[in-house]
Amino acid sequence: MKKLIICLFIILNFIPQYAQEKQENTTTATDSVTNDIDLPEGMLLETDSLYLDWISKNYINIGENCTTTDTSPQLEDSVYIDRLQRIPAIIEMPYNDIVRKFIDMYANKLRQRVAFMLSANNLYMPIIEEALDLYNLPLELRYLPVIESALNPIATSRQGAVGLWQFMLNTGKIYGLKVTSLVDERRDPIKSTRAAARYLKDLYDIYHDWNLVLAAYNCGPGTINKAIHRAGGEKDFWTIYNYLPKETRSYVPAFIAANYIMTYYCEHNISPLEMKMPEGTDTIHISRPLNFQQIADVCKIDIDQLRALNPEFKKDIIPGNEKPYALRLPNQVMSRFIDLEDSIYNYKNEIYQNRRVTVNVQTPQNTSSAQGKPLYHKIRKGETLGGIALKYGVSVAQLRRLNGIKGSNIRAGKSLRIR
Repeated sequence: MKKLIICLFIILNFIPQYAQEKQENTTTATDSVTNDIDLPEGMLLETDSLYLDWISKNYINIGENCTTTDTSPQLEDSVYIDRLQRIPAIIEMPYNDIVRKFIDMYANKLRQRVAFMLSANNLYMPIIEEALDLYNLPLELRYLPVIESALNPIATSRQGAVGLWQFMLNTGKIYGLKVTSLVDERRDPIKSTRAAARYLKDLYDIYHDWNLVLAAYNCGPGTINKAIHRAGGEKDFWTIYNYLPKETRSYVPAFIAANYIMTYYCEHNISPLEMKMPEGTDTIHISRPLNFQQIADVCKIDIDQLRALNPEFKKDIIPGNEKPYALRLPNQVMSRFIDLEDSIYNYKNEIYQNRRVTVNVQTPQNTSSAQGKPLYHKIRKGETLGGIALKYGVSVAQLRRLNGIKGSNIRAGKSLRIR
């Protein structure tokens, strides 16, 4: 009971800000039913640049798992209904015209993006499924990042949500994701997935309905609670549908469609892309500052592959001196890293590790003293003997002795010997 109260406090007091930032439009719908759909932003995020970059570097080639065509077959509603019900799922996945529109969008307009996400599946699904299993959550939630980020760990929305699970800054902090100038743990697939699992579990402790949990993940519990109140206390997504923001109304149908297309892609003539990423990877903890270029040059690994395996490091720099950070490398590179560790840290230090810890400030008197030449100061109007002595770090007595002065009177325009 105590845990539930704490969860409620965190969610209801902190997460509404997340929802306000994450959505530009929180205006509720009118009572009239509309067939318009508003795409979740994750479905609109650009993946083409990433896709083309990997293509050009031979990271991806076209797979041959399915027959590939440019079009999707036209199917009757009964086929979709039957297929959705055959997906082994705890979360309810009903069919209607709105769900059909999203399935058609994935199967036609977004075919290339689906092919890309199917390839990214191989990299991220083991991580996501492990976290969902750890927190005893429905495994069908593994396709939530499909509509959040198109499975792109460095995706950033217009409102500043980042990563596979599109965490806003404040929500990420609540769930333990650290963000600095060099590191953004919202982009770390493992850490962000664990955080998202905890967040989803907290939301389920509030609503005990997975469709409402999905809606709350998109717009925040505060907005869901208002919609429930306006619907007379009904706690069913499809009943409160018309009281929700436009994007949230589309969110659950998009989630259902994502589960459908990621399960039945072959039936729509979509072939996954095959990602040429390493078959096995391992991690090593870095406790000293290190630049990706030092690793890439010494270990002979493509720096873009380093970035793909370690997306949380925003500037190609592992801080190391703050706390140990995990660096992920292909298995064959890991042995080279261990053998050459000292050489990696020392490689072009003057270029990649050139931040100064201390700095000596050169003053005029030090320069003159080092050269053994007398140092003079031209007296300005308003200056005093004590002020000049303080400026150069000498005594008033020394100034009097060097300049034959008995009192404290000095004249502007005259030169005063300092040493």
